[in-house]
Amino acid sequence: MLRFLIIFLLIMGGLFALELTPPGQALVHPWAALLAGFSTTLITLFDSTVISYNNVIQSQANGFAVAIEAGCNAVEACIVLAAAILAFPSPWRHKILGLVMGMIVVQAFNILRIISLFYLGQWRMDAFEFAHLYLWQGLIMLDVLVVWLIWIRTMPVESTARHGA
Repeated sequence: MLRFLIIFLLIMGGLFALELTPPGQALVHPWAALLAGFSTTLITLFDSTVISYNNVIQSQANGFAVAIEAGCNAVEACIVLAAAILAFPSPWRHKILGLVMGMIVVQAFNILRIISLFYLGQWRMDAFEFAHLYLWQGLIMLDVLVVWLIWIRTMPVESTARHGA
C-alpha cells in the first residue's frame, strides 16, 4: 500500500508538472478548444443557435457564453486517474486498456458537465456558480474514483494472484 501511494504521488506530481510546461500547455489549450467544438456539435443537435470559437461556447439567442479553461477540461482528473492506474500493480495490457477506457469515460462525463453548465448558466447564475465551483468538481473526482475502482474489479484473476493484490 505504501509502495502504491509513493508511486502514485510521484507519477501525479510529474504529470502535473509536465502539464504546466510549455509543451504541456501546447496540448492543453487545443484540447479545451476541441472540447468546446465537440460540445457545441452535440448542443446544435437540439439548439441551432449555439456556436463555438476557440475554447468558448456561446448562445447566439441571448449572448450567454462559457469558456473552457484550465481545470474545466478534465485534464487534471485524467492525470489523477492515470497516476492511480499506473501506480497500481497490474499487467501493462490491463493498464493501457484502463487508461484508454477511463479517459474516455472521464471526458464523456466532462462533456455532460460542460453542456449542463452552459444551460444552467442561462437559467440561474447562482445555481451555475454552485454547480461549477462545488458540485461538478466533486462529481468529476468521484467519477475518477468510480472508474478506478471498476478498473480494479476487472483485474485479470491471474494478475491478482501474481501481484498479491
